[in-house]
Amino acid sequence: MDSTLLKYSAKDHFFKAALCHFCVDMLNAKLAVQKYEEMFPAFSDSRECKLVKKLLDAYEEQNVDAYTDSVKEFDSISRLDQWLTTMLPRIKKTIQEDESDLR
Repeated sequence: MDSTLLKYSAKDHFFKAALCHFCVDMLNAKLAVQKYEEMFPAFSDSRECKLVKKLLDAYEEQNVDAYTDSVKEFDSISRLDQWLTTMLPRIKKTIQEDESDLR
C-alpha cells in the first residue's frame, strides 16, 4: 500500500469485499477480514472493520437484534449508501433463515 490513493480507498474496498464474502459464507468473511487486516493494519481500527466484526458476532449468535443495532449505530454516524442498503439486508435475511432452520 505505497500509493496514497490506494490507502484512501482501501478501507472502503475491504469493507465491501468482506460483506460480499459474508453473503457467501461467514467463515469466508472472517478469513477475508483477517487477511485485509494483515494487508492494511489501519483497517483494523476503522469503523467499517468494527462493523463487519460486530455483524459476524451477531451472525454467530444468531442475534438479529444485535445485527440491526450494529447497522443502526453505523448508519447514525455515516449514512449507508445504496449498495450497503442492498447488501446488509441480504446478510440479515440469512440470519433469520438460519434461525428458523433451528426451530
